Amino acid sequence: MSIVTEADLTFSAMGSDVRLMIGLPLAAGRADPAVAAEAERRWIMDFARRLSRFVPDSELSRLNAAGQETVPASALLRAAVSAGLWAAQRSAGLVDPTLTGALRRVGYTASREGQAPASLSEALAAAPPRAPARPARPGAWRAVQVDDQAGTITRPAGTQLDTGGTGKGLCADAVVARLGAYRRCLVDCGGDIAVGGVGAQLEPYTIGIEHPLSAETVGSIALGRGGVATSGLNVRLWADSAGGYQHHLLDPSTGRPAWTGLIGVTAVSPDGALAAETLAKMALLLGPAGARDVLNEHGGLTVADDGTVELVGPLAFTAVDGAVTA
Repeated sequence: MSIVTEADLTFSAMGSDVRLMIGLPLAAGRADPAVAAEAERRWIMDFARRLSRFVPDSELSRLNAAGQETVPASALLRAAVSAGLWAAQRSAGLVDPTLTGALRRVGYTASREGQAPASLSEALAAAPPRAPARPARPGAWRAVQVDDQAGTITRPAGTQLDTGGTGKGLCADAVVARLGAYRRCLVDCGGDIAVGGVGAQLEPYTIGIEHPLSAETVGSIALGRGGVATSGLNVRLWADSAGGYQHHLLDPSTGRPAWTGLIGVTAVSPDGALAAETLAKMALLLGPAGARDVLNEHGGLTVADDGTVELVGPLAFTAVDGAVTA
């Protein structure tokens, strides 16, 4: 007879490390946590392949290549595009899923998985004056429509979509929902983390927060439900052919990388990883002053260009001595 134990599985997907932690089943007859983890790994790999803009025949790539404005779309693709549109609406257009062309123009044309990022310190020294990002006007995302009844997505000719950032949060939330028969679980999709299960509320997970400049842990968050996400400039950062530096967090109003005075933001949301990811990215794009307003309700943490770490709002946070300012 096999012995049921909690599972802890890490693998690569969506250009990031993915980690699954699955506790004991709530009732007899459910798969062992290790078996459940392997099933969810396969589900996530399928999710990633179908929604990658770097896979030429993915569902997302076929949507972006289609000449007609209205295109048949699977339930998964419709959910991913709807998540991007929700994030755009929640952020008043700052988190914009229609910046695929701009991402390509700054050099983000292929997955950067396995590539070491450029030096963040050097990039900051060469960066332009800091300013908050602004939404594009009127914003192409407003014209994108998802029709679940008809099973279609409609967007203006030439509008291409990217579900990368919000897709990780959506995936983490979906897997937690799929694991509802287990005592507790944590799903980490490249820093977008969702936590579920009644057991997690009794025994919260401890999640370490890494400083984007030093890569050292500045403290940890205790999370028993909902989501936490970190958005930063340190992971997908590269030198361009002109001697400058580019990253993937764009100012929608310019289509260029946003240099706002913040290099990292961690946000918490009771509504899950997609909501936390949206708050984190929105806060980083707004810069220090705007970030405080965004994070004040549920709590979060910002890291400024000079490395200063600031806690904002209510947060179950344990700091490394001397690492954080309140």
